Amino acid sequence: MANRLGIDLGGTKIEAIIIDDQFQVIERRRTLTLRDEGYDAILQRIVDLSKEMIKIGKIDSSIGICTPGTIEASTGLLKNSNTVCLIGKPIQQDLEDALGLPVLMENDANCFALAEATIGAAKKFEVVFGVILGTGCGAGIVVNKKIHRGPNRIAGEWGHHTLYQGGRDCYCGSQGCTESYISGTALEKEWKELSGSYSSVTDIIDNKLYESHPEWKENFMNNFGLALANVIDILDPDVVVLGGGLSKVDMLYTEGLEAAYKESFSDVVVTPIIKNKLGDSSGVFGAAMIMDHI
Repeated sequence: MANRLGIDLGGTKIEAIIIDDQFQVIERRRTLTLRDEGYDAILQRIVDLSKEMIKIGKIDSSIGICTPGTIEASTGLLKNSNTVCLIGKPIQQDLEDALGLPVLMENDANCFALAEATIGAAKKFEVVFGVILGTGCGAGIVVNKKIHRGPNRIAGEWGHHTLYQGGRDCYCGSQGCTESYISGTALEKEWKELSGSYSSVTDIIDNKLYESHPEWKENFMNNFGLALANVIDILDPDVVVLGGGLSKVDMLYTEGLEAAYKESFSDVVVTPIIKNKLGDSSGVFGAAMIMDHI
């Protein structure tokens, strides 16, 4: 395998990495996304960074790019991106035209799951459910080191399955989505409603602020457990690996795991729920691996 170039297009930064055939890093560079400057400016920054890395890594094959959202197969346009100015844009085609190389674009949760399943915490498992739990909730499914996308390219959209019929409003237009209960945004909103003041999830847990409102922690653990029990019942993965900012919450691997086991259909559940190994580099590593794990 020749050198591979992967790019992580995030809301605040654009990170590029070149890896060799042993997944060792040859070069890594970052630049700011500056999404307020709009689509054309972001596109140019990706092009400039890519050209630098193509020259350094002597890249002559495809480039992998991960970003929130997906390319709509019928139109070639990006959808469901948290960088709003990218929505409805032919970013994949524009990049191919500018760089003269094939561009493979993939959802960031899929790239996270692929990286963790290939060289990360879940590399010993065949069916991997990789969860990104942070500002939002996303997930990817990897089977035998290959991303499972599904015919609608929405496999793993864990954050938008219905946890409670007629429940909280979600930005997606539905009600009761998992994301509206256990994302960092939802948890902080719930805390403010209970306590009357804002605190980050990290502060609430690290400083044990929840002791003054124990229902907050109880709801968090129960909803996390119920949401993952639904996945275990349907997919029955060999492992669940957690990523995103909330993956650092230790109680998810104890009380959260117990809640998931309790809510699952089987009397005996052995599915491990583990912490990621690659941290916030999972996405860019996964992007670099897309070509070889399609």
